[in-house]
Amino acid sequence: MNDKAAVAVAERGTSPGTPTRRLVKGNEAVAYGALHGGCEAFFGYPITPQNEVPELLSDLLPRHDRVFLQAESEVASINMVYGAAAAGHRVMTSSSSPGISLMMEGLSYCAGARLPCVLVNVMRGGPGLGNIAASQSDYFQAVKGGGHGDYRSVVLAPWKVQEMFELTRDAFDIADRYRMPVFVLADAVLGSMLEPAEIPEQVPPVPRVDKPWATIGRGQRAHKNVVNSLFLQPEDLARHNQVLQDAYAEAEAAEVRHDGRRLEDARHVVVAYGVAARVALTAVAALRSAGVPVGLLRPVTLWPFPTEELAALAERVDSFHVFELSAGQMVEDVRLAVNGRRPVEFFGRMGGLLPTPEDLATALQAQIDKVRGT
Repeated sequence: MNDKAAVAVAERGTSPGTPTRRLVKGNEAVAYGALHGGCEAFFGYPITPQNEVPELLSDLLPRHDRVFLQAESEVASINMVYGAAAAGHRVMTSSSSPGISLMMEGLSYCAGARLPCVLVNVMRGGPGLGNIAASQSDYFQAVKGGGHGDYRSVVLAPWKVQEMFELTRDAFDIADRYRMPVFVLADAVLGSMLEPAEIPEQVPPVPRVDKPWATIGRGQRAHKNVVNSLFLQPEDLARHNQVLQDAYAEAEAAEVRHDGRRLEDARHVVVAYGVAARVALTAVAALRSAGVPVGLLRPVTLWPFPTEELAALAERVDSFHVFELSAGQMVEDVRLAVNGRRPVEFFGRMGGLLPTPEDLATALQAQIDKVRGT
């Protein structure tokens, strides 16, 4: 189904929430997720490999009396996001690795001003211009905060086209719930691959979320709202930062998501996210067929991280094996969670290279043999 046909299906007006199974790209699923999540405005600038996101939204959003604007740069995009979020609207941008880097100052401003917004990063190889192949080397940037200051962002990591839709849709609710930026962290494979996805045909109305802090004009209020991240007095900034930390603690307690496969009797646990987890699941199945008791733990939220789940597994398994399309970034959070109680091995690929499941299974088997001392 091409873009225009998919739009026609969405416009037929069947009962609300009726799912339709469609063959869509991951980037297209992000666009539909934004529409169903109540996105009222999109501001962005083209960059491969995420261009289908703004391309489809440029058609979808105006059809629903919402705003699409191609900005003159990524810096302009994130500052437009700031303005629309400050006015109380559900807003997002999307880009790929170098473009996200250009947004970091604006993202810190959004976090400092407690502005809910959604950013989608379809990662490519780096550093620098790199290439347009799949990579996971932006983990630090998203999870640790690429901008300045003590701020956090909820980071959602889909592994299928279906989750590209669902997590993008959910990201708007999460952003409003905690008044903070939310990342959807995908990659070039997920963005470009075609898969069936269940997407409701009728688009719901934009949720009416009470935002008494928004700059929508004074109206009946006795005071005016000011959205700001500037606090020149240290005591004032310290109090504001504590408000931020309290919101992050609330999100950390409530928003952890993870997916476990074949963990019930596992003695060795592979930890992977995104497209890497798909390769890992096939490798796990192959090792299971050979009698190796291995399972998969997939973090769905990279922040907040499933630390408690990993800590619990560390009480009963023999080893952890982290697989990432990077030089090793998430592995640091796995090691912190395991806290030295079990060995944590790492296997990675860089530059946009993906190992086959067979290659990964061979590498995992060698690591497991090392842990066993065989």
